[in-house]
Amino acid sequence: MQSSLTAALGTLGATQVRFVYGLPFAILFLALLTLVAGASVPAPSGPFLAYTLGGAVAQIAGTALMLAAMHARSFSVATAFIKTEAVQVAIFGVMILGERLTAIGSMAIVVATTGVVLTAVKPGARGGAGGLVPLAQGIASGACFALAAVGFRGGILALDGVYYLRAATALVWALAAQAALLGAWMALFARPALAGSLKLWRQSLLAGFFGAFASHFWFLGFSLTAAAHVRTLALVEVLFAHVVARRVFEQHATRRELAGMALVVTGVALLLLGG
Repeated sequence: MQSSLTAALGTLGATQVRFVYGLPFAILFLALLTLVAGASVPAPSGPFLAYTLGGAVAQIAGTALMLAAMHARSFSVATAFIKTEAVQVAIFGVMILGERLTAIGSMAIVVATTGVVLTAVKPGARGGAGGLVPLAQGIASGACFALAAVGFRGGILALDGVYYLRAATALVWALAAQAALLGAWMALFARPALAGSLKLWRQSLLAGFFGAFASHFWFLGFSLTAAAHVRTLALVEVLFAHVVARRVFEQHATRRELAGMALVVTGVALLLLGG
Protein backbone atom coordinates (compact mmCIF):
# COMPACT_ATOMS: atom_id res chain seq x y z
CA MET A 1 0.00 0.00 0.00
CA GLN A 2 2.84 2.37 0.80
CA SER A 3 4.49 1.39 -2.47
CA SER A 4 1.36 2.33 -4.41
CA LEU A 5 1.47 5.79 -2.80
CA THR A 6 5.09 6.40 -3.77
CA ALA A 7 4.25 7.45 -7.34
CA ALA A 8 1.97 10.22 -6.10
CA LEU A 9 3.72 11.28 -2.89
CA GLY A 10 7.36 10.37 -3.43
CA THR A 11 9.39 8.14 -1.12
CA LEU A 12 9.37 10.54 1.82
CA GLY A 13 5.65 11.20 1.55
CA ALA A 14 4.83 7.49 1.42
CA THR A 15 7.11 6.84 4.40
CA GLN A 16 5.50 9.60 6.42
CA VAL A 17 2.05 8.05 5.85
CA ARG A 18 2.94 5.08 8.05
CA PHE A 19 3.66 7.36 10.98
CA VAL A 20 1.01 10.06 10.66
CA TYR A 21 -1.90 7.81 9.71
CA GLY A 22 -0.70 4.95 11.89
CA LEU A 23 -0.66 7.04 15.08
CA PRO A 24 -4.47 7.26 15.55
CA PHE A 25 -4.77 3.48 15.25
CA ALA A 26 -1.90 2.95 17.71
CA ILE A 27 -3.76 5.19 20.18
CA LEU A 28 -6.92 3.16 19.57
CA PHE A 29 -5.05 -0.11 20.20
CA LEU A 30 -3.68 1.31 23.45
CA ALA A 31 -7.13 2.45 24.58
CA LEU A 32 -8.63 -0.98 23.90
CA LEU A 33 -5.83 -2.73 25.77
CA THR A 34 -6.27 -0.51 28.83
CA LEU A 35 -9.89 -1.68 28.93
CA VAL A 36 -8.83 -5.32 28.61
CA ALA A 37 -6.22 -4.96 31.35
CA GLY A 38 -8.40 -2.76 33.55
CA ALA A 39 -5.37 -0.56 34.12
CA SER A 40 -4.17 2.92 33.25
CA VAL A 41 -1.54 3.78 30.67
CA PRO A 42 1.99 3.31 32.11
CA ALA A 43 3.57 6.62 33.08
CA PRO A 44 6.64 7.56 31.00
CA SER A 45 9.97 7.85 32.76
CA GLY A 46 13.25 9.47 31.77
CA PRO A 47 14.87 6.19 30.62
CA PHE A 48 11.71 5.27 28.70
CA LEU A 49 11.69 8.55 26.80
CA ALA A 50 15.41 8.36 26.05
CA TYR A 51 15.24 4.79 24.71
CA THR A 52 11.99 5.23 22.76
CA LEU A 53 12.76 8.60 21.19
CA GLY A 54 16.28 7.41 20.36
CA GLY A 55 14.78 4.35 18.67
CA ALA A 56 12.33 6.53 16.72
CA VAL A 57 15.11 8.76 15.37
CA ALA A 58 17.31 5.76 14.55
CA GLN A 59 14.47 4.19 12.55
CA ILE A 60 14.04 7.35 10.47
CA ALA A 61 17.79 7.49 9.83
CA GLY A 62 17.82 3.81 8.91
CA THR A 63 15.04 4.34 6.38
CA ALA A 64 16.88 7.25 4.75
CA LEU A 65 20.13 5.26 4.50
CA MET A 66 18.26 2.25 3.15
CA LEU A 67 16.71 4.30 0.35
CA ALA A 68 20.09 5.81 -0.48
CA ALA A 69 21.73 2.36 -0.65
CA MET A 70 18.95 0.99 -2.84
CA HIS A 71 19.29 3.95 -5.17
CA ALA A 72 23.03 3.39 -5.59
CA ARG A 73 23.03 -0.42 -5.73
CA SER A 74 20.63 -3.12 -6.88
CA PHE A 75 17.70 -3.78 -4.56
CA SER A 76 18.92 -7.29 -3.76
CA VAL A 77 22.49 -6.26 -2.92
CA ALA A 78 21.31 -3.38 -0.72
CA THR A 79 18.90 -5.73 1.06
CA ALA A 80 21.75 -8.14 1.83
CA PHE A 81 23.77 -5.37 3.48
CA ILE A 82 20.76 -4.11 5.45
CA LYS A 83 19.90 -7.61 6.69
CA THR A 84 23.13 -7.69 8.68
CA GLU A 85 20.83 -5.92 11.15
CA ALA A 86 20.08 -9.18 13.01
CA VAL A 87 23.75 -9.63 13.93
CA GLN A 88 24.08 -5.95 14.85
CA VAL A 89 20.97 -6.14 17.06
CA ALA A 90 22.65 -8.92 19.05
CA ILE A 91 25.81 -6.83 19.47
CA PHE A 92 23.97 -3.65 20.47
CA GLY A 93 21.67 -5.63 22.79
CA VAL A 94 24.69 -6.87 24.73
CA MET A 95 26.40 -3.45 24.74
CA ILE A 96 23.38 -1.27 25.60
CA LEU A 97 20.93 -3.48 27.48
CA GLY A 98 23.36 -6.05 28.87
CA GLU A 99 21.39 -8.90 27.30
CA ARG A 100 23.00 -12.30 27.04
CA LEU A 101 22.48 -14.76 24.21
CA THR A 102 23.09 -18.49 24.39
CA ALA A 103 25.67 -20.12 22.12
CA ILE A 104 22.85 -21.70 20.09
CA GLY A 105 21.05 -18.37 19.87
CA SER A 106 24.18 -16.65 18.58
CA MET A 107 24.74 -19.45 16.05
CA ALA A 108 21.12 -19.13 14.90
CA ILE A 109 21.53 -15.42 14.21
CA VAL A 110 24.68 -15.95 12.14
CA VAL A 111 23.23 -18.91 10.18
CA ALA A 112 19.95 -17.14 9.36
CA THR A 113 21.72 -13.90 8.37
CA THR A 114 24.10 -15.84 6.11
CA GLY A 115 21.08 -17.42 4.47
CA VAL A 116 19.50 -14.03 3.78
CA VAL A 117 22.72 -12.65 2.29
CA LEU A 118 23.09 -15.73 0.09
CA THR A 119 19.50 -15.41 -1.08
CA ALA A 120 19.61 -11.66 -1.68
CA VAL A 121 22.92 -11.19 -3.51
CA LYS A 122 22.51 -12.14 -7.14
CA PRO A 123 25.52 -12.69 -9.42
CA GLY A 124 25.93 -9.82 -11.88
CA ALA A 125 23.59 -7.48 -9.96
CA ARG A 126 24.04 -3.78 -10.67
CA GLY A 127 26.80 -2.34 -8.53
CA GLY A 128 28.78 -5.57 -8.32
CA ALA A 129 31.06 -5.86 -5.33
CA GLY A 130 32.57 -2.39 -5.68
CA GLY A 131 31.40 0.89 -4.27
CA LEU A 132 32.30 1.47 -0.66
CA VAL A 133 29.77 4.26 -0.14
CA PRO A 134 26.65 2.17 -0.93
CA LEU A 135 28.10 -0.71 1.09
CA ALA A 136 28.65 1.62 4.05
CA GLN A 137 25.14 3.05 3.62
CA GLY A 138 23.59 -0.42 3.65
CA ILE A 139 25.47 -1.58 6.72
CA ALA A 140 24.83 1.76 8.47
CA SER A 141 21.14 1.37 7.66
CA GLY A 142 21.17 -2.04 9.30
CA ALA A 143 22.95 -0.53 12.30
CA CYS A 144 20.30 2.17 12.65
CA PHE A 145 17.48 -0.37 12.43
CA ALA A 146 19.33 -2.46 15.02
CA LEU A 147 19.64 0.54 17.34
CA ALA A 148 15.95 1.28 16.81
CA ALA A 149 14.99 -2.28 17.82
CA VAL A 150 17.21 -2.14 20.91
CA GLY A 151 15.91 1.33 21.78
CA PHE A 152 12.28 0.22 21.55
CA ARG A 153 12.95 -2.85 23.71
CA GLY A 154 14.83 -0.70 26.22
CA GLY A 155 11.88 1.71 26.37
CA ILE A 156 9.39 -1.10 26.87
CA LEU A 157 11.47 -2.62 29.67
CA ALA A 158 11.65 0.79 31.39
CA LEU A 159 7.87 0.88 31.88
CA ASP A 160 5.74 -0.76 34.56
CA GLY A 161 2.68 -2.89 33.90
CA VAL A 162 1.68 -5.89 31.81
CA TYR A 163 3.75 -6.54 28.70
CA TYR A 164 1.09 -5.69 26.13
CA LEU A 165 0.30 -2.32 27.72
CA ARG A 166 3.99 -1.45 27.85
CA ALA A 167 4.39 -2.42 24.17
CA ALA A 168 1.37 -0.40 23.05
CA THR A 169 2.47 2.64 25.06
CA ALA A 170 5.96 2.58 23.52
CA LEU A 171 4.46 2.31 20.03
CA VAL A 172 2.28 5.39 20.54
CA TRP A 173 5.23 7.46 21.76
CA ALA A 174 7.48 6.25 18.93
CA LEU A 175 4.93 6.98 16.20
CA ALA A 176 4.11 10.37 17.73
CA ALA A 177 7.78 11.35 17.70
CA GLN A 178 8.27 10.13 14.13
CA ALA A 179 5.11 11.84 12.87
CA ALA A 180 6.15 15.11 14.52
CA LEU A 181 9.72 15.03 13.24
CA LEU A 182 8.93 14.02 9.66
CA GLY A 183 5.82 16.20 9.57
CA ALA A 184 7.81 19.27 10.64
CA TRP A 185 10.56 18.56 8.11
CA MET A 186 8.06 18.10 5.28
CA ALA A 187 6.16 21.25 6.27
CA LEU A 188 9.39 23.17 5.77
CA PHE A 189 10.98 21.37 2.81
CA ALA A 190 8.42 19.07 1.14
CA ARG A 191 5.03 20.73 1.35
CA PRO A 192 3.61 19.24 -1.89
CA ALA A 193 4.15 15.69 -0.59
CA LEU A 194 2.60 16.61 2.76
CA ALA A 195 -0.42 18.18 1.05
CA GLY A 196 -0.70 15.15 -1.23
CA SER A 197 -0.89 12.76 1.70
CA LEU A 198 -3.81 14.77 3.06
CA LYS A 199 -5.63 14.62 -0.28
CA LEU A 200 -5.10 10.85 -0.57
CA TRP A 201 -6.36 10.28 2.94
CA ARG A 202 -8.43 7.18 2.15
CA GLN A 203 -5.48 5.20 0.75
CA SER A 204 -3.17 6.68 3.39
CA LEU A 205 -5.53 5.72 6.21
CA LEU A 206 -5.58 2.08 5.13
CA ALA A 207 -1.78 1.99 4.79
CA GLY A 208 -1.49 3.62 8.20
CA PHE A 209 -3.76 1.01 9.78
CA PHE A 210 -1.75 -1.94 8.50
CA GLY A 211 1.51 -0.20 9.35
CA ALA A 212 0.38 0.35 12.94
CA PHE A 213 -1.05 -3.17 13.16
CA ALA A 214 2.26 -4.70 12.03
CA SER A 215 4.28 -2.42 14.31
CA HIS A 216 2.10 -3.41 17.27
CA PHE A 217 3.20 -7.03 16.88
CA TRP A 218 6.85 -5.98 16.50
CA PHE A 219 6.60 -4.19 19.83
CA LEU A 220 4.81 -7.13 21.46
CA GLY A 221 7.74 -9.28 20.39
CA PHE A 222 10.24 -6.80 21.82
CA SER A 223 8.34 -6.87 25.12
CA LEU A 224 8.67 -10.64 25.42
CA THR A 225 12.22 -11.50 24.38
CA ALA A 226 15.56 -10.10 23.23
CA ALA A 227 15.36 -7.85 20.18
CA ALA A 228 17.93 -10.08 18.44
CA HIS A 229 15.56 -13.04 18.67
CA VAL A 230 12.66 -11.03 17.27
CA ARG A 231 14.63 -9.65 14.34
CA THR A 232 16.15 -13.06 13.54
CA LEU A 233 12.73 -14.72 13.50
CA ALA A 234 11.59 -11.93 11.15
CA LEU A 235 14.01 -13.22 8.51
CA VAL A 236 11.32 -15.76 7.59
CA GLU A 237 10.01 -12.92 5.41
CA VAL A 238 12.43 -14.32 2.81
CA LEU A 239 10.28 -17.47 2.66
CA PHE A 240 7.05 -15.47 2.44
CA ALA A 241 8.52 -13.41 -0.40
CA HIS A 242 9.44 -16.61 -2.26
CA VAL A 243 5.90 -17.98 -1.93
CA VAL A 244 4.40 -14.71 -3.19
CA ALA A 245 6.86 -14.51 -6.09
CA ARG A 246 6.08 -18.10 -7.09
CA ARG A 247 2.31 -17.86 -6.89
CA VAL A 248 1.73 -14.29 -8.08
CA PHE A 249 4.62 -13.62 -10.44
CA GLU A 250 5.40 -17.24 -11.41
CA GLN A 251 9.04 -16.74 -10.46
CA HIS A 252 11.09 -19.77 -9.44
CA ALA A 253 13.98 -19.88 -7.00
CA THR A 254 17.51 -20.82 -8.09
CA ARG A 255 19.58 -23.43 -6.29
CA ARG A 256 21.52 -20.66 -4.56
CA GLU A 257 18.31 -19.04 -3.34
CA LEU A 258 16.96 -22.39 -2.14
CA ALA A 259 20.22 -22.99 -0.25
CA GLY A 260 19.92 -19.55 1.33
CA MET A 261 16.32 -20.18 2.38
CA ALA A 262 17.36 -23.53 3.86
CA LEU A 263 19.91 -21.69 6.01
CA VAL A 264 17.22 -19.19 7.11
CA VAL A 265 14.93 -22.05 8.15
CA THR A 266 17.81 -23.77 9.96
CA GLY A 267 18.71 -20.57 11.80
CA VAL A 268 15.12 -19.91 12.84
CA ALA A 269 14.70 -23.53 13.96
CA LEU A 270 17.85 -23.26 16.08
CA LEU A 271 16.55 -20.02 17.57
CA LEU A 272 13.16 -21.50 18.48
CA LEU A 273 14.54 -24.75 19.82
CA GLY A 274 17.53 -23.56 21.80
CA GLY A 275 17.97 -19.78 21.52
